[in-house]
Amino acid sequence: MNAVPQHPVHRVFSRTGLLVLSVLLASPGLAAATGGTATNTNAKTVKVILSEWKVQLSPDKIPAGPVEFEVSNTGSIPHALEVEGRGLERKTAQIKPGATATLQLDLSAGRYEAYCPVGKGSHKMLGMLDHLTVGDAQRTDSTHEETTGEARYTAESGAAMEHQMAMEAESDEKDEYGAGAKRMNVTGGGPVIQILPGPFPFADSAAAVIRNRPPDQQADLTHKAQMGPYSNNVASISGDISLVAIDRGATGDSVSGVARFTAKDGARWKVVMDRVQTKDIPFNPRFGGVIMGLFYHGASGVHTPLVPTIQSSLALWAFAHLYKNDQLISDNAMVHIMLLSRTRRASDWALDCWDCSDRPVEELQLQVTPAPNTAPFDSPGGFLFVNWEKSGGRSASL
Repeated sequence: MNAVPQHPVHRVFSRTGLLVLSVLLASPGLAAATGGTATNTNAKTVKVILSEWKVQLSPDKIPAGPVEFEVSNTGSIPHALEVEGRGLERKTAQIKPGATATLQLDLSAGRYEAYCPVGKGSHKMLGMLDHLTVGDAQRTDSTHEETTGEARYTAESGAAMEHQMAMEAESDEKDEYGAGAKRMNVTGGGPVIQILPGPFPFADSAAAVIRNRPPDQQADLTHKAQMGPYSNNVASISGDISLVAIDRGATGDSVSGVARFTAKDGARWKVVMDRVQTKDIPFNPRFGGVIMGLFYHGASGVHTPLVPTIQSSLALWAFAHLYKNDQLISDNAMVHIMLLSRTRRASDWALDCWDCSDRPVEELQLQVTPAPNTAPFDSPGGFLFVNWEKSGGRSASL
């Protein structure tokens, strides 16, 4: 898939350059694919609005021929537009919140998917998908083609995402609440380690992502890259965790579970999860509280880059009752849990990959932080971060 550059054609002086420009002007589809902005006065305009988690096309049916997509990102995180179908697959570069982009194509009759490709299909899976009908194509004519294309796409996205995205193909016919609802039982296993404050070992790789964030986030991420929870400063401890998470889509998710562990300093902690977090934070969406099958972090453009790029079979955000040595510390501690592809090597539990998305999904991460405007926990760095390195989950449709 080739990103469409967002820059104009500049003045060309050589004869060869004039010949190339002439070819581009004669072929709107080729001009679009190479980033040309020479416009065709007969091109139809399709306005596209991207937001969390929708793609809206207006109109959604046009005649065959040249088309210009005018794309606006009205959401709070970066998105992009990809158009796929009839052997064509073209996309814009990532579009920052509040920004716009254009995509010029020459489309033959048929039905096309228009979706957000950010996060190797994660945004598409969350509902950022619409369809464009071109010419006299009928919905039933393209059913086989779309189903085949969807299966091919999911196969390339990893086994953890495959089942969830296959279900997405049927979601248009279902009620949003409960569409493809799934339950996962998760149990932590294997060595248990506590991650303590320290520098992020891939700070140079993360820096390129951090530079594209707003100034306030740049300052926070830069500080955490130097001394934060994503470090190689680890300690072997003991503990257990089990939970049940239900993903119903954009609303209606739930979680219940308990984690117990004894920290490096001997303190005994218990985390009782009973409510999901649903309020999104810019660049850090909560996905309704629970999501199954997500490619994110690192270089993905989704969430913090201070975690390697990973594939998760489960990610959740919850509130919890937090106890230290049997004393209640907080009723609204903030919890983030991932069952994800392995990020640490067994010899010393150090992070050893910037892109870990192709590794086995067996690492369970528990991160507990204070609620906003509350005091840090009485623990190193004011947070709790624990991994179970050989964990698993069992999922089933509801």
